[in-house]
Amino acid sequence: MAQVAIANVAKAFGTVKVLHEVSVDIADGQFVVLVGPSGCGKSTLLRMVAGLETVSGGTISIGDRVVNNLPPAKRDIAMVFQNYALYPHKTVEQNMAFALKLRGTDPAVVAERVKRAADILDLAPYLKRYPRQLSGGQRQRVAMGRAIVRNPQVFLFDEPLSNLDAKLRVQMRTEIKELHQRLKTTTIYVTHDQIEAMTMADKIVVMRDGRIEQVGAPLQLFDRPANLFVAGFIGSPAMNLLKGTVKKGEKSVVDIAGSAFPLPSGSSAQDGQALVYGVRPEHLEIHPDGIASTISVVEPTGSETLVFVRFGEGEMVALFRERHDFKPGDTLKLRPRLDHVHLFDAGTGKRL
Repeated sequence: MAQVAIANVAKAFGTVKVLHEVSVDIADGQFVVLVGPSGCGKSTLLRMVAGLETVSGGTISIGDRVVNNLPPAKRDIAMVFQNYALYPHKTVEQNMAFALKLRGTDPAVVAERVKRAADILDLAPYLKRYPRQLSGGQRQRVAMGRAIVRNPQVFLFDEPLSNLDAKLRVQMRTEIKELHQRLKTTTIYVTHDQIEAMTMADKIVVMRDGRIEQVGAPLQLFDRPANLFVAGFIGSPAMNLLKGTVKKGEKSVVDIAGSAFPLPSGSSAQDGQALVYGVRPEHLEIHPDGIASTISVVEPTGSETLVFVRFGEGEMVALFRERHDFKPGDTLKLRPRLDHVHLFDAGTGKRL
């Protein structure tokens, strides 16, 4: 195991810059998730750590070595790809052992490591099968087993669950997290799915357009997003982000589409300032003094109910875990919980 230091790393394809002086410190044994929309540069950064892309600027260190110019085989990393990348003509056992045999590892050591990985991943009954005889989840376990047997300093995962169905993705999330807790190997995991990031990471790196927007623990990003992008990206359903204007007086409020939303006490917002008022759906509550809203859509999911409402020209969504007999067209008075309101500058998008 080893720490990974990414310092002022840049990447350009010709004149097009795709990464702009990115810096991340990953502690020994930490599980770090790079998350962001398609095209944000997260997979490119992972491939640079792996040695599959060259570095245009800055340094990447694994342990005490700068690895910018080292080939992938010399970096002591193991990568799990989105498409499994298994050899179809080799059995599970042969797929897992292949890289070790190429290195000339002693056959007894190879057999021991394959058995250990198979036991960890519940693959022992399938060692003699071929990939075509496995389910998608089993194939992904084989890809993970191939990485485990190498006993690397760093695991790299490139959107490994994208090809699985929803139920299997949830199961594999748990298995990967349990695997990390057992092996304690430094792990860098790339995904565009913020639920994966929230449930698996020790630390999340949120990226957009080749830059880092915020780095922190999952709940830190959820509770105190640094800007509008992170606020809208982290959390499902997404945070309500409502444009308004501060009106200070005996009761300080934010005018949003003609409705007066309460302003948290101690806010630094100035009278007349344009801002974005953020409140998560689960932090809206029914209250007689709330904003009068008309229900447009009700979406029951079983354990929760999403209620989409309109107030004047504004729209927002509320989430309820208790059962209500909501119907479209009903009037609902909603009040935000002031201890969970987020304010952002309308111009810069930064948290106030």
